[in-house]
Amino acid sequence: MKAENFNLPDYFARIGYDGDARADLATAEALMRCQLFSVPFENLDVQAGKVVSLVPEEIVAKIVGQRRGGYCYEVNGLFAMALEALGVPYRMVAARPMFYPMRRPRTHMALVAELDGTHWLIDLGFGSYGIRAPLRLDHHGEVAQDHDTYRLSRPNEREYLLQARVDGEWANQYAFDLSYQEWIDFMPANYLNSTHPDAIFVQKLLVVLHNPEGRAILLGNRLKTVTRGVAETREIGKDELPQVLREAFGLERAVA
Repeated sequence: MKAENFNLPDYFARIGYDGDARADLATAEALMRCQLFSVPFENLDVQAGKVVSLVPEEIVAKIVGQRRGGYCYEVNGLFAMALEALGVPYRMVAARPMFYPMRRPRTHMALVAELDGTHWLIDLGFGSYGIRAPLRLDHHGEVAQDHDTYRLSRPNEREYLLQARVDGEWANQYAFDLSYQEWIDFMPANYLNSTHPDAIFVQKLLVVLHNPEGRAILLGNRLKTVTRGVAETREIGKDELPQVLREAFGLERAVA
């Protein structure tokens, strides 16, 4: 994944990373956390009636230049550009969200990267219960990340299943396999997520920003903050929205 306007120094400045640029697991994990803690998962464009652009240069301009966020194709696409620039082998994978009451198509995009001789799941764009660091594909036990716990299992010979512990129970998040995907393969799913009335991104405003202690989640007019596993929720008024977007999510700009 490349864009003519992407460069590592600008990307590092955007996410607040000041370490070395190496093609190893330690660098990828540090970059993932820096991006998760500085670039929000958000659907402001969809809520404004726009189809999210998958033009790589426009993703860079939006997230790095305008200091916006994005949803899975955008934030994971940006991270793929960083992996490419570092020389890290990776592939894009199509995942089926599993937390809906009905079976859904493979509308989520994640990454699998080869780091230090091992394959790792990397995902910066799954919202509330997305992973917070790379997960080894060949490790199928529980993995604690900050104050959250995840599990990657193999329900069959082909697929991987990601689960998160939610309220003491294992909750399915998404399933994926390693079949090869090109960037263009995600365009139909992106259009569906941007326009279909059943898509959560069309139905409600959704903004998520992770931090070392937990996350802040804005769904519609309800702001939920999770700190060390303890959640607090309150409703916000329409006139409060710009302040909440700025103070809780670092979003200084609305949709242009």
